[in-house]
Amino acid sequence: MAKPKRYPDNWSDIALSVKESALWRCAKCHQQCLRPGKQSGLTKSERCALTLAVHHRNRIPEDNRPENLVALCTACHLSYHNRGQSNVSPGQLFLFPDDAVDWELIASSGE
Repeated sequence: MAKPKRYPDNWSDIALSVKESALWRCAKCHQQCLRPGKQSGLTKSERCALTLAVHHRNRIPEDNRPENLVALCTACHLSYHNRGQSNVSPGQLFLFPDDAVDWELIASSGE
């Protein structure tokens, strides 16, 4: 049996819209992240650190309402999932240590 598809066909467009609305900055740490095509001359780890992801606040990938989506840099995104608040496996999380981010603050700020 095939694994159910959790993201819509237009996920790339949705994610791009969220990132553009955030001006390519992390909503938590405010790090300026890379825009598409601006990655030349960087190492793989530098590109990874400067990549912006779109996070589902309620951790439900099918819920793509704008108020449920937030742009986070790789470190902040993985730090959130590292707190045991998702179904992401521990093997996916070893790249970044826990950075003591106050996630109650981000949840209450509506970002």
